[in-house]
Amino acid sequence: MKTLNALSAIYLAGASAFGVAAALQRHPGWPAAAGRAERTLWPAMRKAVAGADEKFVKPALARVAAADRAFFDRIDPPKLAALASAAPRKSAASIIVDLPPPPPLRPSIIEQPRAAVAVEAVPKPAMTLAPPVPPAPVAAASPPDASAPGPAELARVMVRLKDSLTSEMLAHFELFLYVSKAESGPLAQRMYVFRKRTNGDLDMLYDWPVSTGRELVEFAPNGARAPSFTPQGYYQLDPDRMYKHHVSGQWRTPMPYAMFFNWEKNGYRTGLAIHGATAEDVSLLGRRASAGCVRLAPQNAALLFNLIRTDYRGLAPRFAIDRRTASMSNDGLLMHDAQGNLKFAEGYKVLVFIENYGGNDVVAALF
Repeated sequence: MKTLNALSAIYLAGASAFGVAAALQRHPGWPAAAGRAERTLWPAMRKAVAGADEKFVKPALARVAAADRAFFDRIDPPKLAALASAAPRKSAASIIVDLPPPPPLRPSIIEQPRAAVAVEAVPKPAMTLAPPVPPAPVAAASPPDASAPGPAELARVMVRLKDSLTSEMLAHFELFLYVSKAESGPLAQRMYVFRKRTNGDLDMLYDWPVSTGRELVEFAPNGARAPSFTPQGYYQLDPDRMYKHHVSGQWRTPMPYAMFFNWEKNGYRTGLAIHGATAEDVSLLGRRASAGCVRLAPQNAALLFNLIRTDYRGLAPRFAIDRRTASMSNDGLLMHDAQGNLKFAEGYKVLVFIENYGGNDVVAALF
């Protein structure tokens, strides 16, 4: 405890001197300004420091040295010091050699020989080829149409179409669509597609059920009073109005694969078209159900749409226009110039003929 007190006094004296020196270094003008204090204070301080050194510091250092010797005597006893002074010093190598070998950490484990185990070879199964997978059955394109007319009726359709065509129509159109808008009869509510051969004869390609207009005057969803008639006559297709996706603005119903008629009435292009049926309208094919257009099954509408656009684009005769009514003829009258030559326009070589004939021996109604 006395030693610690002495060391603390030394530390405080040194710290005080260090602080005074630092202050004088930072403010060198203090001694000159102090004047009288310098002549009286500094000698007193030096005398006090010298007295503290003689009375406390030196005795404390002597006690620290004695304590240090006593500490090392305790950790190095006199017997070991005598042995170390009497015996010659050995090198580190000789000391290591003279030490006895360390005992083993654990007894050695003698590994016993393992008994041989006989392993019976298992023969691999012979590889066999899997039986061939039978080809998947090809789905039929569509179920047979029970309402389709027989050969006799189809022959009557071909004769009736040819009798309805003028020589100019037969010469300058390549594909003919015959549509029956009749409500009943073996030919009613069907479309017959004919292709012209190079010799002028006609081959029937398709025979499909359709839905034509309901033949009523109704209110459309937009509130307007509108007829749902499919007018009879001859029509061409408008090359500028062929749409895969279309919606009727008046009736607000989709019209996929729409092919509009190129027919103007009273100065306006009509909204009559051939297009695919959708939703519940597909189940109504074969009877009057549309707002005036000719509806087909969706797959048939797509087939006809692609066939016409791919194979029948070209120059086609123009129908005559009545300047008094600003209406285009739909009774088969074609446009000629002053010399009597037909006038042609870019479009499709397709002629649509619609009539109210169901195959019965009755006079067709006129609309």
